[in-house]
Amino acid sequence: MNLKCAAYLFILVSLLSLLAACTSSGKDWNSSFIVWHGDMYEVGSETIQEVEEKLGQVTVYSDREATYIGTFSNQYRKGTKFFAIPGESPDDMIAVEEEGAYRKAVNTGKYGRK
Repeated sequence: MNLKCAAYLFILVSLLSLLAACTSSGKDWNSSFIVWHGDMYEVGSETIQEVEEKLGQVTVYSDREATYIGTFSNQYRKGTKFFAIPGESPDDMIAVEEEGAYRKAVNTGKYGRK
């Protein structure tokens, strides 16, 4: 292989590596969720008609996959409120406010554990 061909190959590999690094960030999680008191609540498509008291709100939003501390979400912006559902324990499920409606979020266990 001559020097010119090796230089082109090096540039191509470098550009492809850079492109791969740039596209690997962003929404990598498989589902929308809120983490509250260390538990992950996966938000589904089911809506809730009635809610009880406000339990909290999102304090940190990030769409980059990592481990975060506090009440945060990969989908809902800072300030998004979530509520208790009548007849259900907040340890099991909560209702997340979304554009004037409420979506059910089910506790899937401690955040960060498989």
